[in-house]
Amino acid sequence: MDHYARRVPADGISRLLSDVPSSAATARRGMRLGSVAYEQIKEQLLEGRWAAGERLSLETFKSQLGVSKQPVMEALRRLDADGLVEIVPQVGCRIASYSPQEVGDFFTLFAAFEGAIAGVAADRRTEEDLVTLREMHGRIGELTDEHDVGARAHGYRVLNRAFHGVIHRMARSNLVEEMSLRMWDLSDFLINTAGVPQPLASALDDRHADHDAILQALIAGDSAAARAEMERHILGTVQIIGDEGRLAAGQ
Repeated sequence: MDHYARRVPADGISRLLSDVPSSAATARRGMRLGSVAYEQIKEQLLEGRWAAGERLSLETFKSQLGVSKQPVMEALRRLDADGLVEIVPQVGCRIASYSPQEVGDFFTLFAAFEGAIAGVAADRRTEEDLVTLREMHGRIGELTDEHDVGARAHGYRVLNRAFHGVIHRMARSNLVEEMSLRMWDLSDFLINTAGVPQPLASALDDRHADHDAILQALIAGDSAAARAEMERHILGTVQIIGDEGRLAAGQ
């Protein structure tokens, strides 16, 4: 049986994600309370726990995280700088909200940036890199058989980041990889706060096919094709968000 066609067993999601690094888990090791609070709140933001414009409660975070006001405020200030929340003096804190034009502009720039990384990766990748990328691609392929929408959405978000992370490492540029991380956070945030529950869950098959096209270009060492396929993949996110939004609105 083809590796990518295997069905996900009952504990499939846990197994698929078992050795994918968790930012929150990593943060807990040796980091200050403010940094731990930042990672944990950010994880909820990227998962779409709240919709754009929704108010956030300081007291809820204090209770949820078991910390005082200071670490929570430190975390929220960092998230404000990241563009994920907005602190309004004398009012409070709310989820950042962006116009459709701003979202489109972001993904246009993001696509160009990630496309450039993929083009460089095609020139610098090793056989070991390709083995790792194939493995991650296969794990996303197994996820396509998952019927639970929430599990598909969460699993894809985590594994998608890991898939693209392998490509970043192929490019052999720590500076570029660090620059890309913040853009990926904003990408996940925009996708999951668009007001449409798990918009990528229903598009997982198409996204997986996009990944396959990127993978084949990298295997071939075709820099131009890798760049083009990556740009197309990232730009496709805007259409998915828009299409799902129109469906949700009954248009």
